[in-house]
Amino acid sequence: MESQNPSQQTALAEIGEFGLIALMRDTLGEPTDDSIVSGIADDAAVYRVDDDRVHVLTTDTLVEGVHFDRAFMPLEHLGFKALSVNVSDVVAMNATPRYATVSLGIPQNISVEMVTTIYEGLKQACDAYDMHIVGGDTNAAHGLSLSVSVVGAADANNVVYRRGAQVGDKICVTGDIGSSYAGLKVLLRNRERLQEQEEDFEPNLDPFSYVIRRHLAPPAQLKLIREWADADVQPHALIDISDGLSAEVHHICEASGVGAQLYEPALPIDPETRNTATEFGEDVTVYALFGGEDYELVFTMPEDELDALDPQTFSVVGEVVAREEDDEQVMIQRAHGENVPLQPGGFDHFDDPTPPQS
Repeated sequence: MESQNPSQQTALAEIGEFGLIALMRDTLGEPTDDSIVSGIADDAAVYRVDDDRVHVLTTDTLVEGVHFDRAFMPLEHLGFKALSVNVSDVVAMNATPRYATVSLGIPQNISVEMVTTIYEGLKQACDAYDMHIVGGDTNAAHGLSLSVSVVGAADANNVVYRRGAQVGDKICVTGDIGSSYAGLKVLLRNRERLQEQEEDFEPNLDPFSYVIRRHLAPPAQLKLIREWADADVQPHALIDISDGLSAEVHHICEASGVGAQLYEPALPIDPETRNTATEFGEDVTVYALFGGEDYELVFTMPEDELDALDPQTFSVVGEVVAREEDDEQVMIQRAHGENVPLQPGGFDHFDDPTPPQS
């Protein structure tokens, strides 16, 4: 194998997570197996198991120091979250999670009791999503990590991809957004004050209980897609919010060849999230657009089909528009009326995970 000059190497931060995914896709090439319906292009891969049924497959890894900090992440919550983020990818394909495997990287300072606590959280998530862990692996590691793979199932015609958005669709968001990042801000501040051993500091997390819970143990929106199935409706395009609303809307637009018009006043933001942003002297819109890890769903659907959905479960935040080659892909109308381009932003595993400031 030809040796590489380190000075000629490209830092991962230069291309970012999504650039790396594109590079992997280009290196591997398009799959030639006819049973593969969708490969490296969506929240999960899709492969056919018979003429009418497909399985969806996803994998996510949570790494200590990147995705979580044991100083404020209870291990039970860590187990729950590790499974939830994978279930969310399956749900974002409009599929039902069935089975999971779990691989643990275990450092020397993790005890048997601590591993048991992680698995108690995994079991709680299994019970919540009516699924089973059927295997996995354990290895020694320098830091704690959890790698989870989930297999889901669906009728082939019911799978929803990012690429289906159509001009005229409404862009909708389930639940509220920005709360997970608000919870992270609170937890980080408390960790810093405890480390500094401020004499007069007494942690009071009660005013932030909702946003903290949303960060530590976010639920996947499985119940909602079951309600959509009962109402006999399905979106044109679907994605979950792991990296921030802005990034996810850009993914839908890129995959579908369309543009988007968003409206800042329509963003669904919980009052506690607003209060948290005020506490930190920051713009709550930045939390909502770029914070990530909300694990809500972004979907597009014709306006006349929205009546079949429970209006308490989603908010219309914009619409899909035609996009010319030189146009900005996504625009957002600010609260004061100015319509400006919205950059992708969001969390990047190979860069500074701080949302951009507006």
